[in-house]
Amino acid sequence: MTPPGPHPELMDAAAVSTTVTPDSATRTVESDVVVVGAGPGGATLAYLLARSGVDVALVERAGDLKREFRGYLFQPLVCRVFEECGLLGDVLALDHDAVETLSIEVYGREYALADFSSDGPERSALLMEQAPLLRLLIESADAYPGFTYHDETTVEGLRRDDAGRLAGVVARDRRANETVAFSASLVVGADGRYSTVRDAAGIDPGRDDSDLELVWFKLPRDAVPGAAQFTLGPGGFVLYFGLGREEGQAGAIVREGTYASLRAEGIESFRERLAAADPRLRGVLESALSDFSDCSLLDVAPGFAERWTGDGLLLLGDAAHIASPVGGQGNSLAVQDAVLAHPAITEAVDGDATPTPVPRATLRAWEEVRREDVREVLDFQRTAARVIGAYTRARGRAPRQIEAVVLRAAFGLLARVGLPERIRGTLAMGPRGGEYLHVATEYFE
Repeated sequence: MTPPGPHPELMDAAAVSTTVTPDSATRTVESDVVVVGAGPGGATLAYLLARSGVDVALVERAGDLKREFRGYLFQPLVCRVFEECGLLGDVLALDHDAVETLSIEVYGREYALADFSSDGPERSALLMEQAPLLRLLIESADAYPGFTYHDETTVEGLRRDDAGRLAGVVARDRRANETVAFSASLVVGADGRYSTVRDAAGIDPGRDDSDLELVWFKLPRDAVPGAAQFTLGPGGFVLYFGLGREEGQAGAIVREGTYASLRAEGIESFRERLAAADPRLRGVLESALSDFSDCSLLDVAPGFAERWTGDGLLLLGDAAHIASPVGGQGNSLAVQDAVLAHPAITEAVDGDATPTPVPRATLRAWEEVRREDVREVLDFQRTAARVIGAYTRARGRAPRQIEAVVLRAAFGLLARVGLPERIRGTLAMGPRGGEYLHVATEYFE
């Protein structure tokens, strides 16, 4: 590979980026690719690359994958990806809930919104804790000699060579208490909505404003009605997700900026609000939701970074495009990124002892395809969020009896005609129904 000159966009970003010199490093790790962030997108990409003979280092700041995650839904498309990798049996052996239908309960009446069963019994959407799935992907990648996993390792900045070209990252191994220089032809930022890699490269995340936030909390599984359900009542929206045999998760939609006042009113007031939305929660919340420390607040504002690639750089998942929780698309989008980036990266890396940055031109075709598809999903999420926000602002202005009649009529009509096929297809299988997205197994060794 001919060493490319530094790309102007990346060099402009360098003036405001965090660049760390490896002079103080006590250890150097050399690989073709360094993936920062062991979430669904990063772990999937690392597995695919390792299985394709690429030397890949997966760097994760946490030391325990049991830390709190918020993305629990994996669409049927993701199940198809695991099936094509030969991993679906192992995935389905993990504790999970299968989602074949998506429904909403409006003032005590239930309406079916989408049916995923036509996508095949082995391809239902799955609800599960992320940690077991991530461990499975990491252990599967570890079967290949080019893979190394570095947990409890915090990336501190980008590493550049003498010519100013991106050459890897510098990180702190907290367990060993030493600085590590990761040398690679490509840095993949898969480190989420608050991406260190993206910020270090000086890339604007393109965050939007939002009228809404979500307050999440755990419930016993038997307190969650169905695998996935929305409930709408006098107290507002409550979202439910089953997470397997023992636990479920619930979320309350609140107006942006009101969480502080919600906390000031006290946990009992919040429990009453939830019980007003769904009376079945009475008797459960006192033990399951003892204090606001049992809650976590999720900002639902989406984002679309100004660019996702540079010489020696690729962003994926929330680091590139921050998905809102509407439709539970975040995990699927990150895995889609990984699956489509896998063949481009495999062909681009040269494995030389002295790596040279993968040119942005090599990655641009991937970026152009993904930007178009992800924008479609985020536009849908924005539209849905605006509708929910408008209802949240207007709620309580009409008598409850009138509100109940109007909403039941609206959702009853939607249940009869069904979601438009394009929306249903996108929710289940991604943009364009996922027809073009398949694992490039021909690269597997």
